[in-house]
Amino acid sequence: MADKLTPEQRRKNMQNVRNKDSEIELLLRMELRARGLHYRKNVKSIIGCPDIAFKGLKIAVFCDSEFWHGYDWENRKNDIKSNRDFWIAKIEQNIMRDKKVNSILKSDGWIILRFWGNEIKKNVSGCADIIEENVKERKNALQNN
Repeated sequence: MADKLTPEQRRKNMQNVRNKDSEIELLLRMELRARGLHYRKNVKSIIGCPDIAFKGLKIAVFCDSEFWHGYDWENRKNDIKSNRDFWIAKIEQNIMRDKKVNSILKSDGWIILRFWGNEIKKNVSGCADIIEENVKERKNALQNN
């Protein structure tokens, strides 16, 4: 199936895709700030460049959009109608990269928290609860050592 947009329209759409400061990241960060949690954002020195990081505590938080990170991939990949070869390969590479990042960070003692965009939009407070709980537990563990 051919793309319904002209190459110029498609290019403009793709340029508007944000890789940082997306709506879901902003929602979650606002909630964390309101709770008084201090974090760093988009830390390039940490593999995978987490959207939110508690560097000293080794907690990495990723806000994953459903399309780019392959939510329910086995069912959803059938929804892709145009340029299927490109998009399926691209998203499957993203899924593999996310697994590799998780593995490397975990082996280095990091806690990895990944939230889907819809999960953040529907329950930002619940997502922040999970982060806050992990921050408290890690702080306690470090103080007791």
